Amino acid sequence: MVLEPILLLVLACSIIVGLTLGLLGGGGSILMVPLLSYVAGLDPKQAITTSLFVVGVTSIASLLPHARAHNVKWGPGLIFAGASMSGAFLGGLGSSLIPGPVLMTAFAVIMLASAGNMIRGRKKSAAAQPGQRSLMLFAPAGLAVGLVTGLVGAGGGFLIVPALALLAGLKMAEAVGTSLLVITLNSAAGLLGHLNSTTVNWPLALAITAAAVAGSLIGARLTSKVPEKKLRRGFGYFVLAMGVVVLVQELPSPANLILPAAALAAGLGRFIYQRRLPAAPSN
Repeated sequence: MVLEPILLLVLACSIIVGLTLGLLGGGGSILMVPLLSYVAGLDPKQAITTSLFVVGVTSIASLLPHARAHNVKWGPGLIFAGASMSGAFLGGLGSSLIPGPVLMTAFAVIMLASAGNMIRGRKKSAAAQPGQRSLMLFAPAGLAVGLVTGLVGAGGGFLIVPALALLAGLKMAEAVGTSLLVITLNSAAGLLGHLNSTTVNWPLALAITAAAVAGSLIGARLTSKVPEKKLRRGFGYFVLAMGVVVLVQELPSPANLILPAAALAAGLGRFIYQRRLPAAPSN
């Protein structure tokens, strides 16, 4: 049973998760599994299953305002989702065969990759139409993203957004909006796979979902008002720190000290490098 102060902390953090998901089309959900595992006290597999439910419902709430702004490209999104849903379902089924600590370690690696992507920033995609070779990569890319989603409970937005921008030639705003469609369908497929072997504390899941949805609606409204670059980069460093915490918790000694230290050193080096870059000329 989750104690009331801890539940309040979980709900407050869930609002932040939803806020980031609504603003960036991904990223916030990467924190949901550690939040459920280390703060709410769920076992890793139950945390992953609950995360898929929360992220899926929250993505629907974030998707609606993006759709009204015409930032959702349904054709490319559904094609990509078709392949990724298969991977998410298979990942959800396969996760029952993998020990919880291994899943959490894999999740930490995904967190570090996500942090690196957010700190480094996204390159603006050209407005040119995607080539035939790029579209041929849609299926394998979607399948890979889906497997990640199903196995470790991350929505995969940090992978989906650049994939849609590069392979489908979408503008960044369109890639963010369309990624929410893919995340919704991925999460649903992954959840179905996990429910085969895992139970969910539904009162807790629904309470967390309500908080995350509230945050996502606020985030979607702030999309045009908050500098995306600064928000994404700051959140990236936060995810990096959280990934290090998970590695310290899950890895045996001395790897639980060496690998996190290397990740922190890389993040610090990137921060110093970016601080020393000359400011871009203003228009």
